[in-house]
Amino acid sequence: MIKPELFDVVELIIDMPDKNIFIGSQGTILEDYGDNAYEIEFANENGETIYLSSFTRDQFIVIWKNSTKQWVSISDKLMSIINKLSEKNQEEVFNFARSLNQN
Repeated sequence: MIKPELFDVVELIIDMPDKNIFIGSQGTILEDYGDNAYEIEFANENGETIYLSSFTRDQFIVIWKNSTKQWVSISDKLMSIINKLSEKNQEEVFNFARSLNQN
């Protein structure tokens, strides 16, 4: 799994409707609190902060690495999500991917 670092861009894999932040919302890591907690800022297209809060690693995936200035590959993003799933759900994803491969 990709280790989150300061100024990486992340994408939520949870919904927070009470905060108007949803799966797919992208933000930037501003602080690493240790113990898998990170302060993430979400901004609008004008760069204005719309939400700032702490999140745990199971609530987001890294999609852009500040250290390399590169986007994370789709396979690495997929693995980040799969690793967070239960073994039963991982098996379902595997079976689905296997069925896609037959087409």
